Amino acid sequence: MKIGIVQPYFLPYIGYFALINAVDKFVYLDDVQYIRRGWVNRNRIKLVDNWHYINLPVKKVSLLDNINTVYVVNNEKEINKIKKSVERSYRKAPYYNEVKELIFDLIIPDENISRLNIALTDKICNYLDFNTKMYVSSEIKKDNSLKGESLIINICKILCGDHYINPIGGMELYSKEKFSKHGIKLNFIKMNELVYHQGKSDFIPDLSIIDVLMWNSKEDIKNMLNNYTLV
Repeated sequence: MKIGIVQPYFLPYIGYFALINAVDKFVYLDDVQYIRRGWVNRNRIKLVDNWHYINLPVKKVSLLDNINTVYVVNNEKEINKIKKSVERSYRKAPYYNEVKELIFDLIIPDENISRLNIALTDKICNYLDFNTKMYVSSEIKKDNSLKGESLIINICKILCGDHYINPIGGMELYSKEKFSKHGIKLNFIKMNELVYHQGKSDFIPDLSIIDVLMWNSKEDIKNMLNNYTLV
């Protein structure tokens, strides 16, 4: 049973979705510390010939707040800035209307950021016909005193997982030896080189899934999702 566990990010890049598609069960790790200037409330899109941040503005938070306690500001004007940035960037893309209908209604003010991100990701997964079973960490009965590797191993055991797959960025955080002692195989997912048409300017990699959705058909995206290596 393959397991993936990652924080609920805001419209993350295609590698996040490749991980979800590669596992049997995926957990949104929503009850860990919120990191400012991370990927929970922002991501990157292409604007003209360079990348540009889209930011979900959040209400004031402390250094100790968990992701699932953070809320988007109650400001329609700020939320509309995101939508206008997306419109400016992609209105001429072939799948603009389809993607706009898919995501715009879910980006709303005064919403819990974890719920908002999960709703967006779930909807995109459904659009791409994923079969992965989805869980939310805060809803799992587990040992909440655990941190880091120990927490991940605990969740894997609860979900009967014997194979944990983590994003490639976590290679320095997790030990294959430690997971093996608990009967769990550990791999890291690494996206292979991915290039697709992005309009008239040069290709920019690793943008938000929005960019992939705007420029590619569902079938092409499904092929891209399998373009990875486990290390």
